[in-house]
Amino acid sequence: MLPKFDYVRPESLDEAVQQLSTVDARVHAGGTDLLGCLRDGVFEASKVVSIAGLAGLQGIEEARGGGLRMGALTTISEIASSPAIKERYAALAQAAAAVASPPLRNQGTVGGNICQKPRCWYYRGEFDCLRKGGDRCFAVMGENHFHCIFGAAGCFIVHPSDTSPALVALGATAQIAGPGGSRSLAMGDFHCPPSRDPQRETMLEEGDIVTHIDLPAPAGGLRSSYRKVRGRGSWDFALAGVALALDFSGSRVSSARVVLSGAAPIPWRSREAEEIIVGSSLDDGVIGRAAEAVVAAAQPLRHNAYKVPLFKGMMEEELRKIREG
Repeated sequence: MLPKFDYVRPESLDEAVQQLSTVDARVHAGGTDLLGCLRDGVFEASKVVSIAGLAGLQGIEEARGGGLRMGALTTISEIASSPAIKERYAALAQAAAAVASPPLRNQGTVGGNICQKPRCWYYRGEFDCLRKGGDRCFAVMGENHFHCIFGAAGCFIVHPSDTSPALVALGATAQIAGPGGSRSLAMGDFHCPPSRDPQRETMLEEGDIVTHIDLPAPAGGLRSSYRKVRGRGSWDFALAGVALALDFSGSRVSSARVVLSGAAPIPWRSREAEEIIVGSSLDDGVIGRAAEAVVAAAQPLRHNAYKVPLFKGMMEEELRKIREG
């Protein structure tokens, strides 16, 4: 059962920011994660501030310089089916299509998807874990089949979003409105690692609202993709995933971003693999070394060492697909 809370529908973005200044106020867009967290007692809300009716936060439009701008209320289904995104930012379209189930993609928004809470069963359950202000991560000695192999710093969640790794790989930027005004934040800096604060998922401050996400104009030789491996063909979150965004100059890679999902508490960028890929023509030797580099620093727990060969094999397959164009 949902707890009691005040529910408001502001008529402007400024009013929404003001309403969110209340202690324990929560922003509501699609609500696919928020309502579940409230029902399960993951956190409390004194007030729910709905931004669903605010003008200007929906849809996909052309931006200056040849990029695209997505309103934070744009649904995951809209992104997955957008001809412009499919043609120019394939990784994002593929990531959106991999999110949850069709009903949830129809309701969920891109702003909510990048800000969602972790799906760790200790965090979502009745455990006073580190992320909820306790003194330990229960996954360390517990059931940790789906937990992280990189970047734990005491908290072993995995970031649950599929769109975030693709957005990081594509060099996207989040536009944010808050009590201090408007600001931009690169998606590569948007998520908060537990080494910085184990009780936060993003760098958003109290009262902040993501309003838009900007995608830069793609380079002429951009090839991108997103691959997700999960326990079932639908619904499940990633056991392992990778977003690739490689710029080609002729047959050689001039720049690369490799971002893993299902791997770490944040979208995990593998700069080690990128260094091997850049300047190469993606021959089999390079692909093999890049796949090894992706998992070289992995620190699996007792039950999730299977992720290491899974990431390695997936990386090899995806790089071959990118090479073949």
